[in-house]
Amino acid sequence: MKALIQELSHHIRDVIRRGRGSVPNRYTSGIAKGGDAEFPVDRLAEDAAWEFLKKREISVAVYTESEGLRVIGDDPRYVFVIDPIDGTRGAAADFEMACVSIAVARFSETPTIGDIEFAILQEIKTGNWIYADESTSGIESAGYEGGLPQLGTTTSLERMFWTLEFNGHPASLMIQSYGHLIDASANRGGVYVVNSASFSISRIITGQMDAYVDIGNRLLRDHPETEVDFRRVGHGNILHLFPYDIAASVYLAERAGVIITDAYGASLRSTLLLDISPMNQRSCVAACTAELHKGLLDSIRW
Repeated sequence: MKALIQELSHHIRDVIRRGRGSVPNRYTSGIAKGGDAEFPVDRLAEDAAWEFLKKREISVAVYTESEGLRVIGDDPRYVFVIDPIDGTRGAAADFEMACVSIAVARFSETPTIGDIEFAILQEIKTGNWIYADESTSGIESAGYEGGLPQLGTTTSLERMFWTLEFNGHPASLMIQSYGHLIDASANRGGVYVVNSASFSISRIITGQMDAYVDIGNRLLRDHPETEVDFRRVGHGNILHLFPYDIAASVYLAERAGVIITDAYGASLRSTLLLDISPMNQRSCVAACTAELHKGLLDSIRW
C-alpha cells in the first residue's frame, strides 16, 4: 500500500507538471461537487488519479473532489480520499502552495478521519513529500533539510507566523473575528493567505509557520444568520473545509505533534470522510504549541 500511494502521488504531480503548458490555468472550467470553482488543471489531475488506479486492476473505492465516490471492482477494502490539487490557485500561478493530498482508510459506509491508516502530502512544485502510516509511530519525509518534524516553539500571538482562509469566507466577517490578531502579528510576526489547508498545515510540520486558522464553519454554526453571507461569497454554496481538504494533513499533523482541532477545540477524528454537507464541513485551528493554540481559541472574537 505504501508503494502504491507514493507512486500515485508522484504520478499525479508529474501529470500536473507536464500538463501546465497544455491547459489554460486562469479560468474556471466547471464546479466541483462541493461547489468550489474547478480549473482545467483540476480536471487534468482528477483524470490522472482515476486512470492510474483503474489500470492497477485492484478493487478500491475512490473519492475525489470533482467526482465524489466511485468504486473500482466488486469488493473494495480501502477508500482513497484524494484531493489531487489542494491549492489549485497556487498551482495555477506556479507558486509553492499546492499539494497532492491522499488519505486511505478502511472502506465502509461511514469512514472517518480517525479511520485513516495511510496518508501522504506531496508539494506539486518541489516534489517534497510527507508520509505516515499505522505501521510506524512518526512520519517520513523527503526533500526537507534536516528531516521532519521541525515544530516551532512560538507561544506569542504577536510573534506568530500564521496562515488564514478567505476563499468562500466573507472578508468583513473574518476581519471582525480576527482582525485584531492580524494587526498584532503582521509586523512582529507574519500573516499569510495561501488558499490551501494542506499546505498551511504542513508548514507547521516543517517549522515555517506557527499556526493555521480557518474558522468559517464555527461562525456558521454559532451564527446561522451568516449563511446568506457565506453563500453570497461562495456563489450559492457553503465552502468551508471539506473532508478531502484536510484528511491527510490532519493525520500527518497529529503524528508530527501539531496541536490540531476544530475551532471549538474538539478532535477532528470524527469527521466523516465521504460527506461534504455543510454540517460535516469543518473549521480548524492548528498550532505548533499548546499555548499558542489556546491563545488563538481564547482571542478570536467568536
